[in-house]
Amino acid sequence: MSGDRLRAPAAVAMVAGLAVACGGPTGTGSATAGATDTEAGATATPTRSVAEASPTPSPDPRFDGEIRLPDGRRVGMSYVAGRGLVERHRDADTGAWSAPRLVYATATDRCHSLTLKAFGDTVAVIADWGVYCYDGEPPTESIAAVGTAGLGRWDTKLTRDFDGWTKVAAQGEGDTRRLRFTRNSTETLTRLDWHATGGFAQVEEIPR
Repeated sequence: MSGDRLRAPAAVAMVAGLAVACGGPTGTGSATAGATDTEAGATATPTRSVAEASPTPSPDPRFDGEIRLPDGRRVGMSYVAGRGLVERHRDADTGAWSAPRLVYATATDRCHSLTLKAFGDTVAVIADWGVYCYDGEPPTESIAAVGTAGLGRWDTKLTRDFDGWTKVAAQGEGDTRRLRFTRNSTETLTRLDWHATGGFAQVEEIPR
């Protein structure tokens, strides 16, 4: 009998020891798991928050002139110092901007204004450059440009020592295949025609 009584407490102590060694029913959860990992020599990986894990959308580029086309695309033009006139357009479905495209190359100082006008999916642009032109001096380089074929093609016409085009409009009954750039003065009407198949014609000066 006395031997049985002595063996019983020893068995209880052995069971208790096994419970502690195995972690037991108490102390479960992340805190205990972390302590066990530390004791085992494991390195815990920090958890990133949802806000940190999600990349912030890139802001839209800034332009000197921008328009929206009927199909939802956006077209932006910029004067870039030392390079000239640069175009980018934004896809209506993906929202991605195209790579910068150099439409006209010049290192001349830019002027202040930049005009963009849409005729369906055709885009017309008026831009000017000249020494101190941004401060009010007259331009020495005036560009008429027309973008077609999904803006993959650009026709340009340079007119030197000219005060610049002031207007562009579709000819006839709104025919977007035929555009006319104009400038009016008290003495003459200066005009430049563009056609989708033939490109730019010659500049005409019509006395008043």
